[in-house]
Amino acid sequence: MPAINIAIVGVGNCASSLVQGLSYYREGANDTVGLMHWDLGGYKPTDIHVVAAWDIDQRKVGKDVAEAIFAKPNCTTVFCETVPLTGTKVQMGHVLDGVAEHMSEYDDHRTFLLAGEKEASKAEVVAALRETKTDVLMNYLPVGSQAASEFYAECALEAGVAFVNNIPVFIASDPIWADRFTKAGVPIIGDDIKAQLGATIVHRVLTDLFAKRGVKLERTYQLNTGGNTDFLNMSNHRRLASKKISKTEAVQSVAAERLHDDNVHIGPSDYVPWQNDNKICFLRMEGTMFGGVPMNLELRLSVEDSPNSAGVAIDMIRCAKLAKDRGLAGPIDAASAYFCKHPRIQMTDDLAAQAVDEFIAVAAE
Repeated sequence: MPAINIAIVGVGNCASSLVQGLSYYREGANDTVGLMHWDLGGYKPTDIHVVAAWDIDQRKVGKDVAEAIFAKPNCTTVFCETVPLTGTKVQMGHVLDGVAEHMSEYDDHRTFLLAGEKEASKAEVVAALRETKTDVLMNYLPVGSQAASEFYAECALEAGVAFVNNIPVFIASDPIWADRFTKAGVPIIGDDIKAQLGATIVHRVLTDLFAKRGVKLERTYQLNTGGNTDFLNMSNHRRLASKKISKTEAVQSVAAERLHDDNVHIGPSDYVPWQNDNKICFLRMEGTMFGGVPMNLELRLSVEDSPNSAGVAIDMIRCAKLAKDRGLAGPIDAASAYFCKHPRIQMTDDLAAQAVDEFIAVAAE
C-alpha cells in the first residue's frame, strides 16, 4: 500500500502522542497492544508519515516535528524517547481564535506567540498541502477554535485533502459544512475524537448498559480534572460551550430516554496544574431497578489524556484515506459515529463498531 501523508494543525500534547506512537510502532513494538486495528484496509500505522505541520508557538515553529512535540507547554507522557527527525518543520499558522485571551495570564504562556511573525495565509496553507501531497489534515487546535478550525477546513476543501476534526467544534456534524464537503468531493471525519478508553466512552457504554438491562437512569454526572493546556484553555467558559454539548450529547444519545437538563452534568470541571496530562474522571449514575428499587454507581478513572486518543486517531487517519481512495465525499458516518463524540449520525458503540468493520471490508475489496 502507498504511504499516507498527513498534516497536523496544532502540535500539542495529542499531536505529540500521535507522532510518538507512529515511531513506537514503526520500531517494531508489539502490534497487539494499544491499537484497535493493526491492519486497517491494508494500511498499517507504519504507513503514516507527517509531511506538514502548523502551530503558533515560538517554542515550536521552525523546529522539526520530532523536536517540537517535546517543547513546552506539552506535558504528556514520553513513551518513545527516540523519535527520528521527520524532515518536516513546523510552520507558522493562522491565529484567529486559536488562542484563548486568558492564556497570557499564565507564566508559561505569556510570550509564546511569535512577535511580528507573518501568519500563514489560506493560499500558503493550500499550496503546502498540495506540494507535500497531503492525504489527510488533522485538526488538533484548542477547544473553542471555531474560526480557526473553519479556516483550515476551507484549506482542506480547496486542496482536496481529507479532513479529520478531532476537536469539539462542529464541522462534520454541521449540515452546511457537511454539504460543502460532499459537493467538493472531499471526505471528512468528526467531530470531537473519543478516547480509546476515556470518560465519555465509559459513560456511554454504562448508559447503554442501563438501557439494555432495563434500569431507568434518573440522573448522572461526569466531573473531570486535568493539568494540560486543554484544561487550562477550557477554564474560559466561553470556549467550553461546544465541548459540553458534544460530551453531553454523546451520553444522551444512547440513553433509553433523554434526561432532563437538570439531571445530567457532563464536562470539564477544574484545571489542576500538577496533574499535567493526567486526566481524572469522577462518574456517578443513579437509577431505578426492578420494583422501583434505587441503585447508584460511582467510578473513578485515571488516564493519560493524550495517548488515550492517539490510537483512535491512527484509525481515523486510515479510514479517511480509505474513503479518499474510494472517491467518497462528505461525512464518513460509520467512522465518525465510532471514533467521535458528536458525529452527524449517532449510533450505539456496538452498532458503530459493526458499521466501521463493514466500511473497512468494503473499502479494502
